[in-house]
Amino acid sequence: MSEEPPVILVVDDDPVIVKLLEINFRLEGFQLRTATSGRRAIEIIREARPALVLLDLMMPGIDGWEVRRAMLEDPATAAIPVVVVSARSQDEDRRQGYALGVTDYVTKPFDPAELVETVRAALHRSGSR
Repeated sequence: MSEEPPVILVVDDDPVIVKLLEINFRLEGFQLRTATSGRRAIEIIREARPALVLLDLMMPGIDGWEVRRAMLEDPATAAIPVVVVSARSQDEDRRQGYALGVTDYVTKPFDPAELVETVRAALHRSGSR
């Protein structure tokens, strides 16, 4: 019996990015959940406990920083690895991300194949795969 592939949650308000990631990660054998808002992301994280979250920062309403803080406030979700995928590329943004315990920080535009490898490495480090 084969092992269930890990569930990745993609959080981005851009439907084109969500579709691109969905296609690439499904082709690589991952299960995917998607959220186009911070509020929905928090709901899915609490309900589904994904193996990893790919998190955009700039979203209307609840942004990626708030999603990460909400994850850290809940002991059940605090240890879920987070890879930020954002157009925000300033050193200060990266520092803030790492201060909030993100696993990795990838800037847009990104290479989908490299992002898949970043996720595989993060899952391996966390023991999820």
